[in-house]
Amino acid sequence: MANSIWTSPEITSPATVWEQTRTLNFEVTDYLQLDGMGVGESISSPVVQVGGYQWKIKFYPDGIDEDCDGHASALVRCYSQDTDPNVTAKFKLSILEKRSQVNVSSFDAPMCIFSPCDFPTWGYQKFVDKSKLESLSQLGDGCFTIRCVLTVVTDEPPSRGLSRELPSQLSSQLESMLEDGRGADVTFRVGSHKFLGHRCVLAARSPVFSAQFYGPMAEKDKPRVKVVDVEPAIFQMMLRYIYTDSMPPPPPPAEGYSVAVMQH
Repeated sequence: MANSIWTSPEITSPATVWEQTRTLNFEVTDYLQLDGMGVGESISSPVVQVGGYQWKIKFYPDGIDEDCDGHASALVRCYSQDTDPNVTAKFKLSILEKRSQVNVSSFDAPMCIFSPCDFPTWGYQKFVDKSKLESLSQLGDGCFTIRCVLTVVTDEPPSRGLSRELPSQLSSQLESMLEDGRGADVTFRVGSHKFLGHRCVLAARSPVFSAQFYGPMAEKDKPRVKVVDVEPAIFQMMLRYIYTDSMPPPPPPAEGYSVAVMQH
């Protein structure tokens, strides 16, 4: 293909393959502010997961190199580990006018091999004539959509391919918020100890806290809550469980806390 940056080698397919297809829509705003940012300079879409790998669109308003000759470039980038096998995929890139969704320019790529070391990126140097984008900006607000219909070919069933997703860091991030008190909006007084918390997190994880903070009789603006009949160490363990969905090691029996009490 004349506009493709590289030519893909011949691909030998396994006996059984699965395809996963997803449409990526990258909204470009105020193109006139991007025009003139420089050859080789790009903006990127958010990263999305397709076929067990991370992907994004890279758009070069002034072209990826000097050979672009008045054209903007668009590429698709696959993010994988150096130890990962090559990724086989095909894609179609299009530019759509924002309001009418009229197709301004589009290109179909054949099957490409995305190699983590050699060729992690495929696309088009002369994706669209810059004069077309300037006309779009003059007619509207300078906004348009770069659409990529991406199909990833894998020899693993979809359920296995999706297992490559990165593990969630939510529990560790919530634990960090609990420990440093960042954004806390309620203080619990337990005996002589104080604990900071976040109403929305507590309410989402516990029906008791949900009723206390957001129920009909809730004292919504009360910044302090006194907790009775609970030991500070037990309350601290309970908070950690609410935020992380895991129990910390129990205190030694010598400290007077039975397993039954902690379970309660």
